[in-house]
Amino acid sequence: MTDAALDQLLAPFRSAGMQHYGEHVTQYAHAVQCAALAQAAGAAPALVAAALLHDIGQLLDDAGAAAEHDTVDARHEQRGADLLAHWFGPAVTEPVRLHVAAKRYLCAVDPAYQADLSAASILSLLLQGGPMDIEEQARFCAQPHAADAVTLRRWDDAAKDPNCAVPPLDSWRPLLASLLRVSAQP
Repeated sequence: MTDAALDQLLAPFRSAGMQHYGEHVTQYAHAVQCAALAQAAGAAPALVAAALLHDIGQLLDDAGAAAEHDTVDARHEQRGADLLAHWFGPAVTEPVRLHVAAKRYLCAVDPAYQADLSAASILSLLLQGGPMDIEEQARFCAQPHAADAVTLRRWDDAAKDPNCAVPPLDSWRPLLASLLRVSAQP
């Protein structure tokens, strides 16, 4: 059952992972680079998995092109977290759900952060509500996985190197298998 669950979980990467989403890397390369950064930082396995899977919602129904082509926010973070909840607990799903809010938070509290965003991230930031106001910041910080989401966000921003070699998708199966809690179909 684990193999079937992993096949289902990784299917969006196989079908849409080679797409670009306004960055100079593919969705797959971005995901793997983000996970590799998490792993190199010594992150807990659940946070490494969240780093790998954080943009899975972009791979569903061409959501990755929504900001760039349709100028709409497809809420990929929520779609991804909802999908991942079939297999993982909150230590994986919540940083995924909160990684867009983390960008909005960082833009509000760190003036240098927004200046370093890519053009695609700036466009999506505008569609996602812009920097948080004081009340939004307080609500965000009160969430149990907010700190992990901020850490994930920083890896997300750094994981856009078009010259970085990336391992095959199946190399992440053992990590993901170790964290599976349910093998139900979405």
